[in-house]
Amino acid sequence: MFEVFSGSYYLGRLYVTPTDGDSVVMDRAQHERINEEVYATGDGVERLDAPLVMKLESTHFPVHGDDAVPSNTLAVPESMLEETRIRNPPSLQEVFLARRERARQLLEFAGGLQPGGYDSSHDDETAG
Repeated sequence: MFEVFSGSYYLGRLYVTPTDGDSVVMDRAQHERINEEVYATGDGVERLDAPLVMKLESTHFPVHGDDAVPSNTLAVPESMLEETRIRNPPSLQEVFLARRERARQLLEFAGGLQPGGYDSSHDDETAG
């Protein structure tokens, strides 16, 4: 689903669709699998519900899991979607997934969040 793009990001393609909610969400099972593959360190018990950090166009945002979202889909609040060049969603779009250390930096910067399991010494080279 995602491939290495740079030292800070993976690149993938997801269907982007509007949602009435306030958060960006994706299929819970995919969210947990990506969280385990990209952010988990393998040391002890780790949370797999910590937010993923993605980037669409020039905007970074946390992504949470939700059972109501179809696979391979990113449900984005309508207000956020209006600020993009996406027209006539759902639309297949390139989406960047921040690697573990970059995600930690962005989450700390955005709100002082300290998600468990982030350790830059264990960055993965591939993601599902």
